Amino acid sequence: MPYFVYVSLSNEDRLNVYSLDPETGALDSHAIVAVGNGPGPMCVDPLRRFLYVGLRGGRQAAAFRLDKGSGRLAPLGAAPLESDPVFISTDTTGRFLFSSYYRNGMVAVHPIRRDGSVGTPAIQTVKTADHAHSIQVDGSNRFVFVPHTLSPNVVAQFRFDEKTGRLSSNPVEPRLAFPELQGPRHFTFHPAMDMVYFVNENGSSITACNFDTEQGTLTPFQTISTLPDGFEGENACAEIRISPTAEYVYASNRGHDSIAAFSVDGSTGALELISHTPTEAGPRSFDIDPDGAYLIVAGQNSGNLATYRIDDETGHLTPLQTLEVGGGPIWVMALDLG
Repeated sequence: MPYFVYVSLSNEDRLNVYSLDPETGALDSHAIVAVGNGPGPMCVDPLRRFLYVGLRGGRQAAAFRLDKGSGRLAPLGAAPLESDPVFISTDTTGRFLFSSYYRNGMVAVHPIRRDGSVGTPAIQTVKTADHAHSIQVDGSNRFVFVPHTLSPNVVAQFRFDEKTGRLSSNPVEPRLAFPELQGPRHFTFHPAMDMVYFVNENGSSITACNFDTEQGTLTPFQTISTLPDGFEGENACAEIRISPTAEYVYASNRGHDSIAAFSVDGSTGALELISHTPTEAGPRSFDIDPDGAYLIVAGQNSGNLATYRIDDETGHLTPLQTLEVGGGPIWVMALDLG
């Protein structure tokens, strides 16, 4: 059965859906879904029954029911949001939708109804700080982190009540400050170790943190550049992903226009640079397929989608295919719906 890749095209008010052959990595156009209002961030509930899209132009969250056989989307309506969302995610129960707002310096929590649609009004809105960029809960569903780029250059640390859907500032340490205006943007949890990796937009680097799963706090232990030695041009990092086996971490460079690959030390979680692979212009978003065999990159500036085979022995990327997808692809999500 194929996997499905969903791409939001912010300039064309639609989602493109592709089938991905797990054996070859080949992408085939599968469906085009008109959603309107500048689609951006996407997420799915933990059981992969529903797909959510943040409509930045319309300040809404659109919900769709996923057909597991065909990958097609059935609309469930759109709910008004507080502003234009740059990131959305659900809690581990699929009962709550988190959203973050870069321009308004805030986050919100909305209820998810039993039919998968997003409820209003918000259960809670929290003013955090300027440039709030992403929001995710940990695997225990007790702690939520919100990185902020530029100034204030911090990660807000929250406790989460999964019964009420409410956030509260972590009393142990409500904010983790990053050094030298690194600008934490997106992050990923290590699937087996108590660690979190942040990609730093302004510092062109990754910061690895130990995660205290009792207190819900982070402690940085490594920051490593995503750029090759000697690069002097402008660059801003965007996305970060960890392979399903947790052997490799990948980050996108916008400016250098590359995917930086790192190996993960199985004992310490520390990163070591493997390679830089040239990719599409403005690689704002990319994803790894559920098997960890392929990496799919959207070039926001090129309007193309590029796929790469991941060498499971070395982590290196080999180009496979490039497709023209349309204007402003800014989010990529690869799913196994089986």
